[in-house]
Amino acid sequence: MMADPLSLTFAALADPTRRAILARLSEGESSVKELAEPFAMSLPAVSKHLKVLERAGLITRGKEAQWRPCRLDPGPLQDVSEWLEHYSRFWDRSLGRLDEMLREIKAKPPDKSGV
Repeated sequence: MMADPLSLTFAALADPTRRAILARLSEGESSVKELAEPFAMSLPAVSKHLKVLERAGLITRGKEAQWRPCRLDPGPLQDVSEWLEHYSRFWDRSLGRLDEMLREIKAKPPDKSGV
C-alpha cells in the first residue's frame, strides 16, 4: 500500500539529518558529497536519506555529466503548511475565546459575600 503524500513528507521530516539536509538545500543546490560534509556518516548513508527526501518529493536530483546536484522542491512543504494552517486557525479561535473569558472574569466585581 502506498502512503499518501502528506504522510511521506512528515515521515521524511521526522529525521533531524534530513531536516538539516533540507535546510542546506534551501541555500542552493549541492552535490551528495557537499551535503555529507557536516555529518559523521558515510556517503551511502547520506544517499539513503536523500532517497527518502526524493520519494517524498522534497528534493529533485539533476544529472549534469557525472555531477548529480540535489535541489529543494518546496511543493510538499507548501502542502504541510496548508495542512497546519487549519490547526493554526483552530488555536487562534480557541485562544481568542480563552482571552475573552479571562477579560470577562477580570471585569466582574469581586464577590464580597465572604463565601
